[in-house]
Amino acid sequence: MKTYMANAQNVEKKWYVIDGANQPLGRLASEVAHILRGKHKATFTPHVDCGDYVIVINSDKVILTGNKLTQKYFKRYSGYTGGLKEIQYKKMMAEQSDVALMRAIKGMLPKNTLGREMATNVRIYKGAEHEQAAQKPEIWTLKGAK
Repeated sequence: MKTYMANAQNVEKKWYVIDGANQPLGRLASEVAHILRGKHKATFTPHVDCGDYVIVINSDKVILTGNKLTQKYFKRYSGYTGGLKEIQYKKMMAEQSDVALMRAIKGMLPKNTLGREMATNVRIYKGAEHEQAAQKPEIWTLKGAK
């Protein structure tokens, strides 16, 4: 018996909608990364983009548990002396919740060209409306959702 190996020609991709309202940031990001990677399929192949497309709505209602809103900082460094920029997650979630979620999702994908390609298959919207109605997305229920 031969082992099945997926390739770009025989991968079928679907569209899924995930509602991020009242979901913890990390748990939502790990579920989205799981779908983008294709690990929910029986035909998962590590070196092929066999994942699906994901639409995340209500990213402005994603929550952080504990004291992370005040104690956690998003840091980036330009490489120059004094070039460290820090943004408190309280401010980031209020102004750029879609960017915070995207950074969390990208951190859970492979760090190579395949991971960068998978990251293009996610759409994040702050509100409840999205523009991908023509793709007829299915609703994905999160594990342990309230």
